[in-house]
Amino acid sequence: MIEQKAFKVNGFLAVLAALGLTAGSVILFMGGSEAFGVIAVTAVVLIFSGITVVQPNQAAAVTFFGRYMGSILESGLWMTAPLTARKKVSLRVRNFNSARLKVNDVEGNPVEIAAVVVFKVVDSAKALFDVDNYEGFVEIQSETALRHVATKYPYDTFEETGYSLRGNAEEVAAELARELQVRLSAAGVEVIEARLTHLAYATEIASAMLQRQQASAIVAARSKIVEGAVGMAQMAIAKLEEEGIVELDQERKVAMINNLMVAIVSERAAQPVINTGSLY
Repeated sequence: MIEQKAFKVNGFLAVLAALGLTAGSVILFMGGSEAFGVIAVTAVVLIFSGITVVQPNQAAAVTFFGRYMGSILESGLWMTAPLTARKKVSLRVRNFNSARLKVNDVEGNPVEIAAVVVFKVVDSAKALFDVDNYEGFVEIQSETALRHVATKYPYDTFEETGYSLRGNAEEVAAELARELQVRLSAAGVEVIEARLTHLAYATEIASAMLQRQQASAIVAARSKIVEGAVGMAQMAIAKLEEEGIVELDQERKVAMINNLMVAIVSERAAQPVINTGSLY
């Protein structure tokens, strides 16, 4: 089904014409011309059968005995083809808040996820005639797309590469909007925006996954600290040798590196030990 413009004329002019025909039919009946009076009354009935009011941001799909004749997209009072039916659909921007869905992420962990979808109808013919109920269609397809996108990513990751539901909300929302647009095009619906509104581990594993997150965070933080400590130790030894402050043999270098690593990596403040003798 392809949306097209329906035949229409100014409704105010049509009403004036109908009132004129009504007055003329009265005169004809009083003058004894019943046949012409009946014709005038029939014309009035046909005119009023085609009168319709279209509100702002609304479309009226016109059908004539089951055949789609086009849509009236401009607001106002209009007269279209007589003896037609008009089905109206809102073109306003609307929100759909999905329920909290329990799905498994790519690692098999159960998570709770929900989203809000901002959409509007852009093709009245498809919305009314290509699907049974476009609002229900939007709800079901939105939840289906949300489930599909959620299963493609882990809930969280501490690695530098790869997307996660928690760490890449913008990218996940953009992919959700693209997938929704593909699914909802059949209903003449345009997806304006899709955003995650809720994301959490399922209650049955929330405590265990929190411990896992904390452990992963500690490991990641320790890796960064060790990497920085090694660099600082190398820089300190290179600086001492470059400026000739002290000559360090291999044993003294090992001792200095050991002290620097302990001081930097340790969780507690290092306790200085003053050596008044010699390493030898």
